[in-house]
Amino acid sequence: MFSWSDINFLDLLRSVVDILVVTYVIYKLIMVIRGTKAVQLSKGIIVVVLVWFISDKLGLKTLNFIMQQVITFSVLAIIIIFQPELRRALEQLGRGRLFSREVQEEEQRNQSIEAIVKATTYMAKRRIGALMSIERETGLNEYIETGIPMHAHLSSQLLINVFIPNTPLHDGAVIIKGDEITAAACYLPLSESPFISKELGTRHRAAMGVSEVTDSLTVIVSEETGGISLTKNGELFRNISEERLRELLEKEWLFQVKSTGGLRWNWRGKNNG
Repeated sequence: MFSWSDINFLDLLRSVVDILVVTYVIYKLIMVIRGTKAVQLSKGIIVVVLVWFISDKLGLKTLNFIMQQVITFSVLAIIIIFQPELRRALEQLGRGRLFSREVQEEEQRNQSIEAIVKATTYMAKRRIGALMSIERETGLNEYIETGIPMHAHLSSQLLINVFIPNTPLHDGAVIIKGDEITAAACYLPLSESPFISKELGTRHRAAMGVSEVTDSLTVIVSEETGGISLTKNGELFRNISEERLRELLEKEWLFQVKSTGGLRWNWRGKNNG
């Protein structure tokens, strides 16, 4: 018969602390890979494990054997695939930042939005063509690799300088991650949608193309008209004002206070057309 006297409270306390520490570490690791392609790769790994488990239970020997081989070599594959994320986590651990709260993210978010809006408005008035893609949950590393790495702090002056005509980085897209310009002169996939107006050029088609395959936000400045446009989730918002651009960015790039009291970046994907 069960008795409370049978419970060793020291062991119980040790187990609770152990579970809490492991949970916190896993949570922080998830925060490190959040917003990168590692999220999608993690989902693929989960699918492989589920297929292996189900095939074992159903007695599907051939499929189970294949899954066992995949899992056997997955440790090396994970190290190779997640190398950028692992390096990032170790760097943050070395700086003592892995377990710290990012209390300045609200200010960074506001500065990033203002830098994008200010640069866009400046270039629109002078009809300087521009294409800026802002990374959200889906990683844009595939397109970053096609451009020139920058890894520079985001500022309106730098954005304007990148798109000045007849400069090496003028053609192509700038890709932005948080408060950093990651790369310039990047190639984005062109949309093949037959519903795009024939009067729209390559910049608009590239912005639509990347919005169809990722959840990024892309800002376009027309070189012909100076009009400002924005794409998201396969939608195109044409000829918007400075105020409307700021409103769309703020609605999609929301800052939220976590229930724990910490701060974080967050994106919302609702239709605000």
